[in-house]
Order: sequence, then C-alpha cells, then structure tokens
Amino acid sequence: MRPLGIEGAWVDGPRVFTDRRGRFHEWFKADRFRELTGHPLRLEQANCSRSGRGTLRGIHYAAVPPGQAKYVTCVSGAVLDVVVDIRTGSPTFGTCEAVRLDDREHRAVYLSEGLGHAFMALEEGSIVVYLCSEGYAPQREFGIHPLDPELAIPWPDDLTPELSDKDAAAPTLAEAELRGLLPTYEECVAHRRRLRSGAQGEPCVSS
Repeated sequence: MRPLGIEGAWVDGPRVFTDRRGRFHEWFKADRFRELTGHPLRLEQANCSRSGRGTLRGIHYAAVPPGQAKYVTCVSGAVLDVVVDIRTGSPTFGTCEAVRLDDREHRAVYLSEGLGHAFMALEEGSIVVYLCSEGYAPQREFGIHPLDPELAIPWPDDLTPELSDKDAAAPTLAEAELRGLLPTYEECVAHRRRLRSGAQGEPCVSS
C-alpha cells in the first residue's frame, strides 16, 4: 500500500499469481493495513455493485463521527475510482485523486472517514466490491455533485455520465460547505486518532 496525494487515502497493488488454471491474489491483508494506518479495518458492511459503461456513482460520504471508511476494488471490468477531499480545513481541500481499478492489475483504494468517493464504469458490467467500516445510515449519508466544475474531476471525455436522480440533485462542494454539510479536517483526524488509540488498547491502571 502507498499513500495517495490526499492525506488519509491509499492505493494497494497486490502481487498477482498466474498459471494455467487462472489467477490468484490477496486483495486485503489485515496486518499490512494495520501496520500502515495504525488501526484495524472495522468491517460492518460489504457492498457489491454492477454498472453499465458510463455509470457514475457518487460523490458519497458520511457524517463524521463515525463516518464511513471504504476499501474498494474492481473484480470484473474497469472503473475510474475517485477520492475527493471534502474536509474543510484540509490542506488539500477540494482536490481529487483518480485511480483506475480493474480485473487485470487488481488494485484497491482505501479512503478513510470524511473523504468523498465516486467511480465511473469504464466497461460494461463492471463489478465493484467494497468493505465499509460502518453500515449504511440514510440520516447521515450525503453527496456532492460529481460533475461540479470546481472539482474538475477527470472523467473520461468519451463517456456520457449516467447518474442516479439523487446524485444528479446533489449540491456542489461550495453549496454543501455553505450549508454546513461537510466534515472538518480536524474532526476526521481526531476520529482516526481515537481509532489508533483503541487499537493500542487502554493502559493498565494499578490500585
């Protein structure tokens, strides 16, 4: 795993073993994840989506705390996976990182709590699976319009984005900030600090 340019996001490129029978790779390793982030990946929900070419899902995020961290990979086809820094006060606020995920290189992206997530299917029938640190809770789920011109996400020019009604009605980043809907960088960092502290355990107290 290596960090992306947005603090709190990483990409993992696993070693793929190929022989006459097919391929094998480890797409998640708990010890490697814990060594890098300082805490284990809390798993509360696992999602799977199948998308037609051009389908654009996101930008989605959850209120912090507890937020919702995601570990994402593409098991069939290919997608352009995008992490967006929507944390007010962050040194990279309003920037994005795009990573191609496909069934050839089998890369995965991890985005910590408070970061926005979106992806576009580059091939018909692309299947994305992701591990989530928290379950879906509609009352604390939010979205940013994925075609917000201020974000300038490099979606492919040769595809017509297909959005859900909900995503198409989402506010721009500036509108969401004005309405107080965005997490702050400070509270996201504090939340991860609590996760690391919990992973290390509470100190023993003698009486």
